[in-house]
Amino acid sequence: MYKIPILPLKKDLDTISILKQLNKSNRKLAELKGVALTIPNENILINTLILQEAKDSSAIENIITTNDELYKAEVDLKNFAISSSTKEVLYYSDALKHGFDSIRRNKLLSLSIIKDIQATIVHNDAGFRSVAGTNLQNQNKDIVYTPPQSKDEIEKYMTNLEIFINDDSISDIDPLIKMAIIHHQFESIHPFYDGNGRTGRIINVLYLVMKNLLDLPILYLSRYIIENKSEYYKLLQDVRDKESWEDWILFILKAVEQTASQTIVLVKEIGQIMQEYKMKMRPLMGTKYSHALLNNLFYHPYTKIEFVEKELKVSRLTATNYLNILAENNFVTKTKIGRSNYYLNTELINLLTNRNIKETEVKDTIESITNIF
Repeated sequence: MYKIPILPLKKDLDTISILKQLNKSNRKLAELKGVALTIPNENILINTLILQEAKDSSAIENIITTNDELYKAEVDLKNFAISSSTKEVLYYSDALKHGFDSIRRNKLLSLSIIKDIQATIVHNDAGFRSVAGTNLQNQNKDIVYTPPQSKDEIEKYMTNLEIFINDDSISDIDPLIKMAIIHHQFESIHPFYDGNGRTGRIINVLYLVMKNLLDLPILYLSRYIIENKSEYYKLLQDVRDKESWEDWILFILKAVEQTASQTIVLVKEIGQIMQEYKMKMRPLMGTKYSHALLNNLFYHPYTKIEFVEKELKVSRLTATNYLNILAENNFVTKTKIGRSNYYLNTELINLLTNRNIKETEVKDTIESITNIF
């Protein structure tokens, strides 16, 4: 039976394999931090990448939605029938943004913030578990692990974890190794009735921001975990069964390296598309061009007249004129739904969904939206 350790671990984790992988992971993370600065408006990355992370992290828990539904919800079309899964993904997005705002202000990842994050995800404030009976099962419904059952034990371990996260004087190990330990410890304590996995994955990226390894919460391990889901759960359990800390830490470090590499490519591609739009929009629109208009098209994959009106501080007639010019010149795809017009940045949607959207596919997307009514 696994006895959760009091942190810091009394174990030498500076193995040759870990140190080699650590160098690779830290280099990629530093490169990502630099590349993110090339996007002039940080909110573009925060909004677009948080939505993708919310979608992938929720998918690990079998909460499935589509990019299309997320964009509809983001544009706040009241007549859309938004699924319960999409609402849960949006709760996750809100939780991550809330956590980031707090970390940026206070540089502290406290238990109260962790509780707030989880409460936002699951939309209740039950807090730490206080009733026994929670256990973790495999796909065959066999119990593979029983976390602490009493509220006092949970609070003891979580208080210790809070100190370990925030007080570097008790451990001088590299922050990436520390993040791997924090993640395993949190998932083993399993302090909440629901939302532990999603909360734990938000803690990962917030810790990187807190340690100044990233300026923005844009490194998300969820896609890597989805692609290696069996190994992820096996290695979590191997630490409990065999104290296989090295294998677990190597898995997380490799996840950081690979995910950072993929995110670097994505950020560069977003920057490239923005630059292409800018170079074409400037001569087309003349004095009507502004960075705020360009930013609007990339902050909202589905935008509308009200967004342009509010963000550019222009009249409704001017906002309509701007978007119609962009639609006529294929920067966005215009579609009328109900009484309103909506404008899809299909280049960005194509990039974020990682597939080629051809003319016919764009029409199919628009048709599927229209058919809801």
